Amino acid sequence: MNLTLSLFSCLAGACLAVSTVAGAADQPPNILFIFADDLAYDALGTTGDGSVQTPHLDKLRDQGCCFEQVFNPGSWTPAICQASRTMLNTGKTVWKAAKYNRAKDKTPLWPELMHQGGYETYFTGKWHVKSVSSQQVFDHVGTERGGMPEQTQLCYDRKFIPGKPDAWRPDDQSQGGYWKGGKHWSEVVADEACGFLKQAGKSDKPFFMYVAFNAPHDPHQSYAKYLNKYPVDKIKLPETFMPEYPYCKGIGAGPKLRDEWLAPFPRTPLSIKTNRREYYSMITHMDDQIGRILDTLAKTIKTPTYVIFTADQVIAMGDHGMIGKQNMYEPAIRVPFFIVGPGIKRNSTVKTPIYVQSIMPTTLELAGIPKQDHIAYPSLTDELHGKQVQEQNIYGSYMATQRMIRTSEWKMLIYPKINRVRLFNRKDDPVEMKDLAENPASIPTMKKLFAELKKLQKAQNDTMNLEPSFNAFIQSIPPQS
Repeated sequence: MNLTLSLFSCLAGACLAVSTVAGAADQPPNILFIFADDLAYDALGTTGDGSVQTPHLDKLRDQGCCFEQVFNPGSWTPAICQASRTMLNTGKTVWKAAKYNRAKDKTPLWPELMHQGGYETYFTGKWHVKSVSSQQVFDHVGTERGGMPEQTQLCYDRKFIPGKPDAWRPDDQSQGGYWKGGKHWSEVVADEACGFLKQAGKSDKPFFMYVAFNAPHDPHQSYAKYLNKYPVDKIKLPETFMPEYPYCKGIGAGPKLRDEWLAPFPRTPLSIKTNRREYYSMITHMDDQIGRILDTLAKTIKTPTYVIFTADQVIAMGDHGMIGKQNMYEPAIRVPFFIVGPGIKRNSTVKTPIYVQSIMPTTLELAGIPKQDHIAYPSLTDELHGKQVQEQNIYGSYMATQRMIRTSEWKMLIYPKINRVRLFNRKDDPVEMKDLAENPASIPTMKKLFAELKKLQKAQNDTMNLEPSFNAFIQSIPPQS
């Protein structure tokens, strides 16, 4: 009996299916991992409010399981993508990954473990794992890109004055960035991935593909036909829009941070709408490239294949007055995550909070490769098969300026450099705009959350002492009258 895994692609009007053939159950499954950069959970059609057009990813999500609460544990550097990818490939906790150095640490990375398990491994796109190149750890490598495209100063000098166009245009191919080399980088990634799939279809070996788009990281560049899908006057401002976050400088997310240069301070509705327009257009362009990859997969591969799609981290894009990814509010930390493959229920969801780094041990288990002791994150196969698992609290960190604990009901942020705590009831205030931290009645809740946060710090090898800052804030709260 044939087992059929449908991966629909509407590219050129086609509607195709990837099938697994009878008797192939003993063969390890292929793994196609597709990775985006700076992609928010609600910036897709299927997981957002319909503002962003992503038909190929929407169809992919319908074919499998969507994890609805997926997060990155944080970063020791403003380049959060580097931290996320290092954790993902090493399996280490955030503060152990901060010390990773290939010259001193020979622990095999994710692709090396897949290779040891009999897989042919392939990479194209953004790698950004410090001290080791993709050529050192994959069997085949297309084009390895740096952390982000070469920056164009005009992109950061925009004034966003109504009626006066800026000198920088996202569809101007002379500006470099994603256009450097003559073809948009997202198209290069798709070209190279499709090329490998055509070769893999002729091989008997299972494959592990790591396809990493730089998109939709800034500069947000795409063609005019994509930009035209998103007129500025039709773009919605985020509900949490504000001209400037009151603590941005104290948490390392102020005007000196490169990610925040995309709009001048104070933020204006036009500057945020324009940035969102360009961000959305780049996502839709990337979605078309992913459609090409899925279409080629359907045409060339006839053996069991798992397709995984997610992102390394998120970008705020105007929420709470910030544009970058260096904050702990929900829009800036929650990524999409879909997995499609044999035995996974179609159009299913998992609401249990997880870390994105659990993808690595999950693929190892799906491939029948033993999990190594150094991998700190659990596999998600129980969740994929509908088993109930204990809900975990989520830890967040950013350098020495921010710490977070997120539970099913609460989120508490600690800003140790400025002795500030923020507290939000996630059920009553899902957009996190009603800070309850200065209410004396909140002190017992904050103390309980702080005790849990210390446990999470220990689990993540975080040695930062938050006691002085937390206690100073608690003592500053006026007594309840």
